[in-house]
Amino acid sequence: MTQTPTATASSRSASGFDLTPPDGAERARLEADLSPEEKRVLLAHGTEAPFCGTLLGEKRAGLFCCRECGLPLFRTGSKFESGTGWPSFAEPADPGHVRAVQDTAYGMVRTETRCARCDSHQGHVFPDGPPPTGDRYCINSVALTFVAAGEPLPDPLGRGDGIA
Repeated sequence: MTQTPTATASSRSASGFDLTPPDGAERARLEADLSPEEKRVLLAHGTEAPFCGTLLGEKRAGLFCCRECGLPLFRTGSKFESGTGWPSFAEPADPGHVRAVQDTAYGMVRTETRCARCDSHQGHVFPDGPPPTGDRYCINSVALTFVAAGEPLPDPLGRGDGIA
């Protein structure tokens, strides 16, 4: 897992997405649109129950985007069945879109994954995934929005960032 620095004002990812963090008013608007469960996971670093997420069996071609800000995080092509009960991915759609943070909660040392734009909690990454990366991004379904190939990406910040 590559450690990605926090985005700064007016930064862009290698794939061209604006990584500028939402300002206070934008953040308040994005957070007001979240359900209680989405707030618990995305904002309070919670975890949904295994085998309950709506995206666990999603196999259509497309992108899995951050539920809070819409940034594309993972592609269907990197999704695999890990047997853990959460959607699992071998790599991000763009390494600059997922930020790694050391998590020492619950007496464990893990690597938490967060959206590089809005800093919302997505899940964790573990070094037990398939080749070629060896990584398993274990992500909460509730933290993601699926966008089928050819459909417009969510753009809650009005930044005009593309099609899946």
